[in-house]
Amino acid sequence: MKDFPIDPHLAALADELWQAEQRGEPIAPLRERIAQLAAGTDLLQAAYSIQQLNIQRRIDAGARRVGRKIGLTSVAVQRQLGVDAPDFGALLADMAVGDGEEIAPSRLMQPKAEAEIALVLERDLPHEKHTVADLIGATAYALPAIEVVGSRIANWDIRLVDTVADNASSGLFVLGTRPVRLSRLDLAGCGMSMERAGDPVSVGVGAACLGNPLNAAVWLADTLARLGTPLRAGDVLMTGALGPMVPVRPGDVFTARIEGLGAVSAVFGR
Repeated sequence: MKDFPIDPHLAALADELWQAEQRGEPIAPLRERIAQLAAGTDLLQAAYSIQQLNIQRRIDAGARRVGRKIGLTSVAVQRQLGVDAPDFGALLADMAVGDGEEIAPSRLMQPKAEAEIALVLERDLPHEKHTVADLIGATAYALPAIEVVGSRIANWDIRLVDTVADNASSGLFVLGTRPVRLSRLDLAGCGMSMERAGDPVSVGVGAACLGNPLNAAVWLADTLARLGTPLRAGDVLMTGALGPMVPVRPGDVFTARIEGLGAVSAVFGR
């Protein structure tokens, strides 16, 4: 990513988020302090600077970046936070969980589950302006997915800069294992139902994600290319929630079913 100017005070805020995760103790919102430190500059750029510092810290410790997640793809949530565009975070290999693999509670902070469509790329997306056709041509296949979002900010008391600084409130992600070509899917019209132990807890449709998950993917491809870190072949894209996210309780088992893609399950330990 093109270098953001790093103020040592922003680095100190990044360290607070890092320590919150290490201790398993969420911290107070950062937005007011970010606003003070970034007065007269781009607050969102400052928040992404904080995000990048902690991602690089994990990479330096041996983590591997495997893709990106898109957040705030719901127009209703955008209005709630006073924004008109999504945000993004990084996916690392150690955030991936197998379909049906038990997730230890120690890996989670204030977790919530949401069902999504994941895209896996087979071509790079290097342009500053992409089309939906570019995304279709670059995508190897789609998978059903559950993202387990989490927040290092106490009580999920977040605004845009809080969640961006916190890697778009990322936690873990679970991918299904039955790849499907896009030519066999109606991404906008596919229905989604997520159950907890057999009881429906979230329903939605592909169009809930910016009208079509491909629209979200185009936004991300354009944004990252402009920042100097274009999407590459092999990247996993978590395109955004298809329905409401649901708080996770110890021992929960969530199964998301997406029309045309099949099912994927997230299993939480006690």
